[in-house]
Amino acid sequence: MTTQEQAHAGAGADEPQGLDVFAQLCPSRAVFAELADKWSMLIMMVLHACGPQRFSELQRGVDGVSRKMLTQSLRSLERNGLVRRTVYPETPPRVVYDLLPLGRELAALVAPVGRWTEERTGLMLAAREEFDRAHPDA
Repeated sequence: MTTQEQAHAGAGADEPQGLDVFAQLCPSRAVFAELADKWSMLIMMVLHACGPQRFSELQRGVDGVSRKMLTQSLRSLERNGLVRRTVYPETPPRVVYDLLPLGRELAALVAPVGRWTEERTGLMLAAREEFDRAHPDA
């Protein structure tokens, strides 16, 4: 059984017909690549944990993200139906970002991966050190 077949073996009955994230030209691959971007996942996790946020709040919540990358990631998430951008007619205009139902669904799946990563980072850093000692030229 190939890796692709193994991955599909656990797929549910509600899997869309004809879509295959492992296939190079499948549209689901492009969507997956956009979602797998580190900034997109972190933005969704902040919105999931904190609720609606202004741009500056998101930038503080996702330490290290540039304005450009935050803007690009938010546009991508909005375009994919995961995030809503609401502009309030005030002076100056107030813009708030929030998760849409599809975004809340995905963020609920991603948040535990973030927690798992935080809990297991020490183990992975130790494994890296061991690997680097065993493979000094790698």
